[in-house]
Amino acid sequence: MARMTLAVHPQLYTIHSFSPDTMLNPDVLRQPMFFIGKTKDELSVVVPAALVLDSLEQERDWRCLEVVGPLGFSMTGILASVSTTLANAQVSIFAISTFDTDYVLVKKEKLELAIGALKKNNYQIIHYQ
Repeated sequence: MARMTLAVHPQLYTIHSFSPDTMLNPDVLRQPMFFIGKTKDELSVVVPAALVLDSLEQERDWRCLEVVGPLGFSMTGILASVSTTLANAQVSIFAISTFDTDYVLVKKEKLELAIGALKKNNYQIIHYQ
């Protein structure tokens, strides 16, 4: 696999859990980056921490590592490789995929450990401003 580059986003994110029938605050859709996932059992939302939402549960203080893409659908093992590297370093993740790339969220207190583990495994790390 070619050497992958991950970009560290500067902001903090919060992961929210809602009941599946919740009507979301329209401010969610105005964020520069957000993720929404819904199943019959839950509605999960990831937004910048600056947006306060009244959710059932929330996990604060996550940082985002973006696999610099776009990644083609024929590329295999990218998320598996990143997640294995981080698991071996005892870093828990919250993974999100889009059409073009993958995102891995790590708790802010584990960010430096995650970056060190990724660099040790030949990943290039850049920082978005």
